[in-house]
Amino acid sequence: MPPTASPSQPTGETVEPDPAAASAAHSARWRALSLCLVAGFMTLLDVSIVNVALPSIRTTLDAGDTAVQWIVAGYTLAFGMALVPAGRLGDTRSRRTVFALGLAVFTAASAACGAAPSAGWLATFRVVQGLGAGMLSPQVSGFIQTLFRGNDRARAFGLFGLTVSVSTAVGPLLGGALVSFGGADNGWRWVFLVNVPVGIVALALVRRLLPVAERGPRQSLDPLGVLLLGSAVLATLWPLVQGGSGEGAGLVARPWWLVGVAAGLLGVFAWWERRWDRLGNAPVVQPALVRLRPYMLGVGQGALFFAGFTSVFLVLTLYLQNGLGYSALAAGLTQTPFALGSVVGAPLGGRLVPRYGRLVVVAGLMLSALGLLGLDLTVALAPDAGAAWLTPTLLLTGLGTGLTISPNVTLTLAEVDVRNAGAAGGLLQTAQRVGSAVGVALVLAQYFAALAASGGDPGAALTTGLRTTLAFVLAALVLGVVDLAYRRRADDALA
Repeated sequence: MPPTASPSQPTGETVEPDPAAASAAHSARWRALSLCLVAGFMTLLDVSIVNVALPSIRTTLDAGDTAVQWIVAGYTLAFGMALVPAGRLGDTRSRRTVFALGLAVFTAASAACGAAPSAGWLATFRVVQGLGAGMLSPQVSGFIQTLFRGNDRARAFGLFGLTVSVSTAVGPLLGGALVSFGGADNGWRWVFLVNVPVGIVALALVRRLLPVAERGPRQSLDPLGVLLLGSAVLATLWPLVQGGSGEGAGLVARPWWLVGVAAGLLGVFAWWERRWDRLGNAPVVQPALVRLRPYMLGVGQGALFFAGFTSVFLVLTLYLQNGLGYSALAAGLTQTPFALGSVVGAPLGGRLVPRYGRLVVVAGLMLSALGLLGLDLTVALAPDAGAAWLTPTLLLTGLGTGLTISPNVTLTLAEVDVRNAGAAGGLLQTAQRVGSAVGVALVLAQYFAALAASGGDPGAALTTGLRTTLAFVLAALVLGVVDLAYRRRADDALA
C-alpha cells in the first residue's frame, strides 16, 4: 500500500506512538521521494543533454537553423507553460495522477523523439516532451511539502537541489557518452531513448510508492486564469527562445513587442485572480502567495541565479568543442568537477539551512560568484589552457550552486500553505525556466557577437558570456542580502 500524504489522527483520545508504524511511514516517505527525484532528474536532464547532440542531429536529419532552434527551445517553452497550471491541478485534484500522466507523456514523447524521421517531427515531439516534464515537475516539490516536515524537509529539498544542479551539469557528459556509444549517425537518438526504460519502471512504481492525498472539497480549476497565465508565459518566452541556439542568435531582430503583450496579460491575470478569489473560488495563484514577501524574494533569486547558472554550460560547451576542438564526450568530462561540487554542496546545504537559514543561500551565491570570476580570469589569462586549469573554479562554482539551489527552494516554500504547494512550486520553477531562457538568449547572443568581433577568438567570446552570468549571480546575491535583512528584522520584531 502506498503511504498517505496526511494521515489523520482520532480526536478526543491519546494515541500511543507505534515505533514500527512510524518507522514504516518514515521509510515510505523516502522511497516516494526517491521515485520523484528519479523522474525529476530525467526531465531536468533533457534541458541540457541535447546540446552536445546538436551537431549529430543537424547532420543526420539535415536540420536547418530554425529546426535546431526549436529542438532546443520547444522543450523549454512547453516546460515553462505547463508548470503552474499543472501544479494547481495537482493541488486541487490528485497529485499522484498528474505525476503519472506527466511521466507517461514524457516517456512516450522521449520514445517518439528517438525514432523521429525528420527534424520537424523531432521538434514537435520535443514540445510534447516538454509538456510532460512541466506536468511532472511541480508535483515533486508538492510531494516534498506534504510528506516532510522540519529537518527532514530541509534534507529532502537538499536532495532535490542536488538533482537540479547535477542533472544540468551531467547533461553534457551523459549526452557526449551516448553520442559516442551510438555513433555519429544514430548516437543522438540514444539521448532521448535512454529515458524510456527508466520512465517505464518509474510508471510501474507510481501506485506502489506515491501517496494518495486526502481529498478536500473539489475546487474550480480556474480555466480563464490558466489561459491568461499560459499565454503570458508563452509571450514572455517566445522572443527569448526563438533563435536562441544558433550562430544567428542575435537579440535585435526578435519579436520583443511580445514582452509588452505579456505584461498586459499578467495585469489582466492579476485582476482576474483577485476577482475569482473574492467570488469564493480557488485561483491558479493565490493572491496571498504573491503578497508573501519571503516567497517572492526567493522566486526572484531563483530566476536570477538560473539565468546565470544554466547559460554557463552552453557557452562552456561551445568553447570546448568549437574553440578547443574537444569531442562531445571530452567536453562533458571537463564539466564533471561542477557536478562533484554540487554533490557535496547540496546535501550540506540541506543540513545547514535549518540552523542558518538564508545565510546559507548568501554564502552559496558568494562561492558561485567567486567560482565564475575565477573561471573568467583563467580563460582570459590562459585561453589555450587545458581542462585541468578549469577544474578548481568549476568545483568551487558547483559547491556554491549546491549551497544555493536547495536551501533557496526550502526557504522560499517554507511559509507556503501545503494546500498550495504545487502551484507555489510551479511558479518558482516557472521563474527558474524564464530566468534560464533569458540567460541563455542574452549570453549566447553575446558569445557569438564577441566571437565575430574578435576574429574568431573563443576565449574572448567565453569571457564575455561569463561576465554576464556573473552579473546575474551578483544580482541574485543582492536579493539574498535583502531577504536576509528582512528575515532578521522580522525575527527581531518577534523577539
